[in-house]
Amino acid sequence: MKKAGILNRHLSGALAELGHGHGVLVCDAGMPIPDGPRVVDLAFRAGVPSFAEVLDGLLAELVVEGATAAEEVRTANPAATALLESRFPGLAYVPHERLKELSSGARLIVRTGEARPYANVLLRCGVFF
Repeated sequence: MKKAGILNRHLSGALAELGHGHGVLVCDAGMPIPDGPRVVDLAFRAGVPSFAEVLDGLLAELVVEGATAAEEVRTANPAATALLESRFPGLAYVPHERLKELSSGARLIVRTGEARPYANVLLRCGVFF
C-alpha cells in the first residue's frame, strides 16, 4: 500500500495515465458530468471532501500549465475565486456554459463534495521537464 500521496486507487491510476495537454476538470457536486471522460467521484457528503482539499492534493501530483474557471465564480463564490487565483496567477475565465462544453473534452473529471456554486476548474496538464 502507498504510504504517501493520493491513496484512492482510481484517482492515482487515472493521474498516472495523463499526458501533456490533457484536461482535468475538478468540480463541485453540482457540475453536470458529461459522457465520455473518465470520472473519479470522491464526493462523500456535502462539503466532503472540499474543493480546496482535492485541488491541493492534485496540485501536489500534477504539473499544470494552465487553468480555466467560470467567470460567474467571481461574483457567486468569492472564496473559490480567492483559492483559484492564489493557485493560478494566469487563471482564464469563460462563461459557465462554455466551461461545461470544454469539460466534455477533459480526459479526467474529479468530482468533489463541494456544495458551493462554481467551485470548478479545468486544468491543462504540463510536463515536468
